[in-house]
Order: sequence, then structure tokens, then C-alpha cells
Amino acid sequence: MAKKRRAKRLDVEPLEVQIEDLTHEGDGVCRIDGKATFVHGALPGEKVMAKPVRRFRSYDEADLVEVLEASDERVEPRCEVFGTCGGCSMQHLAEDKQIARKQQILLDNLERLGKVAPKEVLEPLRSSAWGYRRKARLGVKSVFGKGRVLVGFRERSAPYITDTKQCEILAEPVGQLLMPLSEMIEKLSIASRLPQIEVAIGDNATALVFRILEDLTDADREVLLAFGKEHNVQMWLQTKGPDTVHPMPEQGDVEPLYYEIPAFDVKVEFLPSDFTQINPEINRQMVPKALELLQVEQGHNVLELFSGLGNFTLPLAKQAAKVVTVEGDDGLVKRAHENALRQGFDNVETHVGNLFEDQSDMAWSKGKYERVLLDPARSGADEILPTVAATGAERIVYVSCHPGTLSRDAGILVNEFGYTLEAAGVMDMFPHTAHVESIALFVKNQ
Repeated sequence: MAKKRRAKRLDVEPLEVQIEDLTHEGDGVCRIDGKATFVHGALPGEKVMAKPVRRFRSYDEADLVEVLEASDERVEPRCEVFGTCGGCSMQHLAEDKQIARKQQILLDNLERLGKVAPKEVLEPLRSSAWGYRRKARLGVKSVFGKGRVLVGFRERSAPYITDTKQCEILAEPVGQLLMPLSEMIEKLSIASRLPQIEVAIGDNATALVFRILEDLTDADREVLLAFGKEHNVQMWLQTKGPDTVHPMPEQGDVEPLYYEIPAFDVKVEFLPSDFTQINPEINRQMVPKALELLQVEQGHNVLELFSGLGNFTLPLAKQAAKVVTVEGDDGLVKRAHENALRQGFDNVETHVGNLFEDQSDMAWSKGKYERVLLDPARSGADEILPTVAATGAERIVYVSCHPGTLSRDAGILVNEFGYTLEAAGVMDMFPHTAHVESIALFVKNQ
């Protein structure tokens, strides 16, 4: 387990500094007395007044006080709490520059960590940069000093809930519901015992999951149900762990949430607590791009790892002879199987498996597959790569949410298992944040 960083609070007068670079998290980099200092909200090429606030062993952090000479790449943030809220870190950087920056981060990581470079750099996948976020976890806090309940993302450098009235990146209708939610929660008897709201938005409906630490009164239930009816959202409750998430029964039967992938005419149903891609426009581009890179043919057997609900599975099943999927969450595997059956696919075989451990004894791992697709979590897929290579797959598509672990794994596939990194590029799944989503194609050397 990584050690927690220890910081010393500083009380230093603002200094005039020149910003030289940008960190992977989107902070400006300067040097004060030879030590790297990260200035949140500053951009390369700018001269700014910065106030050092925290000292770490290898670097310091500073707050931006004033921009003296602005970069040509600077734009006015749309959000009124940008800089305080931790939901975004790059609204001050022009959108074209954000995605170019992410592409360069990917290429730098591949070269530095993986000692590889793609033969082709893919054109970035892009979509609308506002109102795109369909999944979120919002904090809730009744704050005496503010005289109201706060609902929103946590602050950038503190555990407090950001005092905000609306969110520019949350998809509708939730982006405009922060104040109505605040006012509604204030009416509840358990307002101080409701710490979190999970947001899940499908193509057809919106679900809000309220984490409650005490039982609701009858009056509380009436307030919640009235809110759901007024704003046309499903009201769900969570009393303990994720397996306790359930719709309020007074609503009657609620329509299952789903999203569509139009290019393949498939529909993926999901629960509000399930993992789904947060940006539907990018997902509708990403899935076809992945299958285009894989070049799946009708006679192919395809192995899909970290398969989730079937985001790639259902489109793959339309093109391949057989799709074998492996996922660690048995609930997701069950719902992926149901999604496949619901749409008439009989060529999908689903398995539960811990892909962070050796799986070489499992029957599915002994098969031969012409194609492999994997979409792991941030920690990557290094534990399962020997099994992937043993399949003999001619083409591997790797979808990644962390350029560092993708780069590490790319180095393994190329330098240990005889693959070429044929192509790689980024997908702007999280505009205005420092998150880098990417996709890479590996081809077996002949």
C-alpha cells in the first residue's frame, strides 16, 4: 500500500513566477528556489502571482493569485466554481489543447514506461465537452454555516462539498437539479444522515440513488416521491452495501435503465449501481473503433476480458462465431448474460474470473482465439497478459483508462510476447479533467 503523502502548510507571500510546463493532473509547473512547484489553474508560458500553500518532500503546491501574462491557450471557464470544485481541472485550457495534451501524455508514457511507440497515432475521438457526464457520485452535507444542504462534487483540495448551484458537465436533467435536490433534502428528517447520491442516466430514464444511514419516515418518503414525480426521475435507496440498492417500492415497477449502441442496433440494460461508460457520445464512437481495429470475421473466436455488462460483447457477437467473456463481478456477468439472451445471441459464453490472478488453469484460458479485447480498470492487465499471449491471438485491442498502466502492459506485449504496437490514440471520455482514456491495437509478429 502506498504511503500517504505528508504535507506541511505554508504561510508565504505570493511570488511572481514563470510557468514552464503542465503536470499530468493539469497543474502549472514552475520552480521556486530550484524546487518544482505546482500551481493549480496556471498554464505553460504564463507569468503569474502564486502563493505557496503546501510543502512536500519533492515538490510544493501553490494557489494561483493572479495571471499577469496569459497564455494564448487560456479560455474563460464556464463554471462559476472552477478552481474550487474537484470535478474539473482543465476548463481554463482550450478544448483543442486539452485533447492534444492528453495525446502527448499517452505517447510520452508509451515511450518512457513501455519503451514503445505506435506505428500509427489514431485521430482522437471527441464529442460535446459539456453536459456529457451520465454517471457520478455526489456528496451531500448539511452545513450550518451556509444555512443549507450542499449537494455536489467535493472541493479540489479539501474534503468539503463544493457550494454550487448547477454543474456544467453533468448530463441533464441532473446538471440543473443540484439546488432542487438541496431544497428537497432540507425537508427530510434525516437530512444530516444522507451523505451521498449516486447518479445514473440512461437513454430512457434517470435514477438517483440516495445513500441513507437511518430509516425514512412516512413524511420523508412522500417528499422523495414527490421530487421524483416532479422531475421525472427514478428514486432509489441504498441502506448498506451496493447489494442493498433498490427502487422505492411506492413508485411501482420502474423501467429498466438502458443505453443503445446505434451502429450495431444493440441495447444494454443496467442497474444504477453498475459500471457504465459515463460519456455516451464517446462510447458510441469507441465501440465501432474497437471492432474496426480488431477486424473480426464471421469464423473468429473472440476472447473479451474485463467484459462488464457487455458493452463490447453484444457488438462482437454480431460479427464473430463465438465470444467468450470473463469478468470479476458476478452481478455484471449475470446481467451481461441476460443482455445477450434478451437480444437473441446464442454465441456468447460468460465466465466469472479474477483477472488479477493467474487464470491459466481455467478452461476458457486454454482455448484458441483469433482476437482478444480487454478493457481493464486503472491498475491494468499485467497479471493476465501471459494468458492473453498464450491464446495465439493475431490482433489485440486494449481499451485503457490509465496511460501509465497501458504503457507498462504495452511494453510487456511488445518486448516479451512478440507483438507490435500497430496503433494508439486517445478518446476524450472526460473533457475538462485530467483523465486520459485511450485505445491501442497490438498485432502478432509473423
